[in-house]
Amino acid sequence: MPSTARPKTQPRTPLTRPRALSTAIALADAHGIGWLTMRRLAEALSVEAMSLYHHIANKDDILDGMVEIVFSEIDLPRDDTDWKTAMHQRAGSVRAALTRHPWAISIMESRTSPGPATLRHHDAMIGCCRRAGLSIEMAAHAFSLIDSYIYGFVLQEVNLPFDNADDLERVVETIMPYISADDYPNLVELTTRHVLQPGYTYGDEFDFGISLILNGLAAAARGTHAPQIEAPRRLPDNNGPVLDGACEDDT
Repeated sequence: MPSTARPKTQPRTPLTRPRALSTAIALADAHGIGWLTMRRLAEALSVEAMSLYHHIANKDDILDGMVEIVFSEIDLPRDDTDWKTAMHQRAGSVRAALTRHPWAISIMESRTSPGPATLRHHDAMIGCCRRAGLSIEMAAHAFSLIDSYIYGFVLQEVNLPFDNADDLERVVETIMPYISADDYPNLVELTTRHVLQPGYTYGDEFDFGISLILNGLAAAARGTHAPQIEAPRRLPDNNGPVLDGACEDDT
């Protein structure tokens, strides 16, 4: 006699806020933040769109939660080491998190409902600067300058048309026919004498840049709590003379 028992079905994974947010991050990582919608998130979760609203208030709530997760992935500045080391380590952690989630660069500082991970991170960053003896004004300068550099570097890094040395050589081979040494001598020199040399990696520029920034901030903090920054000189227009501070030929 044939069995009439129904085959067992796999239990459905319950929908939770953490599951919804982790799926939203995976979708943004794969397709970009502009691709993410409530409907597409519901489809990825295999639920009706209305079911999401039991756990997620709206699109802004999704973005707030996603930013919270990214901030939670960033190591806080350590208070058991010197300031420059702590800032350098934290910069590397921010870079790693934003490389995993490059969509976050455009929204990290735009949220008006920050959560505890975001607030904890910002407070720890300011606290590290203050413990090192930086004035509150210099701490603000440091926070702005360091993060502007990191965000900008990652944005450029993730959009480079190569990922490794082999890719770089292929890109250069494609571009070089358009670059004449007579017309663009400086670009050719940089490419042939630096970029194409063994061991070159664009990522090495990050450590040089962040070290330069941290050394400059430390020097400024030692000199005065409120450094007087000289206003930039106005560059000439196309018909005007070259002013001090602009590039001039040696001849």
